[in-house]
Amino acid sequence: MKLERDIELYPQGIILPVDKPYRWTSADVIRKIKYAACRHFGKKNLKVGHAGTLDPLATGVLLVCIGKATKLAEELQRSPKQYLAGVSFGATTPSYDREKAIDARFPVDGITREAVEEMLQGFVGEQEQVAPLFSAKSVDGVRAYEMARKAYRQATCSGGDFDHSATELLSRQKINISALKLVSFGEPVREMQGSKPNPRINVTDISQEEGLVNAEILVDCSKGTYIRALARDWGEALGSGAFLNNLRRTRCGDFKVEEALGIEEALECFG
Repeated sequence: MKLERDIELYPQGIILPVDKPYRWTSADVIRKIKYAACRHFGKKNLKVGHAGTLDPLATGVLLVCIGKATKLAEELQRSPKQYLAGVSFGATTPSYDREKAIDARFPVDGITREAVEEMLQGFVGEQEQVAPLFSAKSVDGVRAYEMARKAYRQATCSGGDFDHSATELLSRQKINISALKLVSFGEPVREMQGSKPNPRINVTDISQEEGLVNAEILVDCSKGTYIRALARDWGEALGSGAFLNNLRRTRCGDFKVEEALGIEEALECFG
């Protein structure tokens, strides 16, 4: 799809569904596309934003809003989402994904396909959720991830354990899980490949880790749902621990990942 060079030909703005690359931040995507869009349309102050952040280690649908479509970003963020979550049971990390190293291990004796399927049934419906401490939630005007990074540095320097109790400072938020489906159980982790990944984004290698039980779970949920927090809660519900080994947003509202553009395809729109 080639875009015309006159932005006025798009009175409602432009929405590009982009398949966010692995180990790119959402801001990385916006910077790349904004640079191309500003040159294409000859506008220095063209507004470009996204409708809902994806974590650096997540891939999938990121809606990039250009021009007047940025006014729709908040409405688009309210759309229901779908994710394919890769979950490793038997351990936790401070970030509840692979950006931080494993900090605690737990038994997996009772984690079977049947136990996971039964546990998931209890998580369908409206509920309250506490966000991960490594998140953009605000506590007395301070971003939670700032507190988390400080605590993590202190624990690393002292050789101690990361203190997860600070999560209790975060307020609970109502979310709604409309459907959960166990897609696979006991399979190897699906490793993701990044295209020119951000070197600042760490990925913990778990290929040699023993004692982990992996599953892939399809999640249909409301705005504001933290899948990393769901992984944490699923592990606790099974008397163990858990973290995300990968995450893919497969749908955002009416936009499906099969229809999303790779980053190079998106940039070609401005060629």
